[in-house]
Amino acid sequence: MCYLLQDLGDVSLFELLKSARDVGEYTSEQTELLEKVIRRLPELQFMGGQGMYFKVCFPCESFDRRSIFWDLNYFKYSFLKATGLEFHEAKLEDDFDRLASVLLADAPYNTFMYRDFQARNVMVKDGEPWLIDFQGGRRGPVEYDVASFLWQARAAYPAQLRAHLIDTYIESLDRYRKTEGDSFRRGLMHFVLFRTLQVLGAYGF
Repeated sequence: MCYLLQDLGDVSLFELLKSARDVGEYTSEQTELLEKVIRRLPELQFMGGQGMYFKVCFPCESFDRRSIFWDLNYFKYSFLKATGLEFHEAKLEDDFDRLASVLLADAPYNTFMYRDFQARNVMVKDGEPWLIDFQGGRRGPVEYDVASFLWQARAAYPAQLRAHLIDTYIESLDRYRKTEGDSFRRGLMHFVLFRTLQVLGAYGF
């Protein structure tokens, strides 16, 4: 019943990229650091999932229909209803059902889903990225983490850089699972939509 602690300093990837966000341009050094981070993700997802006893994950062991609806209802009650906009609740629930079915198309998963993979949760020490804050992790799809990282609300990555980092991720993913790039990109957009709804719910709350 022991665990190891290591001091990673106080410099996050988010802070290191502030100058790039301010001007909307990323230097080659900043781009290389982002590439290094996104290449490391499949290693965590696949090697982290190997032999992991997912039942200890909290509050649930896997990305399932129930956890999807927790986030969708978060959006509905904490954001959408708070705006005062009128909407057809039954039709919205139908859309939620369809979206959940698409997100779970490849279930059951045997990979570790980080869940909160974003620049604030990457510490940089001696030029190397270290990943922290994955206590909400569970068994789940790899696309969720890519969407979480590249569409992080305040990251503001330019579209060209985002596309490049998706290619970099797919290249790294191929070490663990052969993936057809166009198919992965199409599927990824459903997770981008889902993650965006979840974030709106969080900000609304």
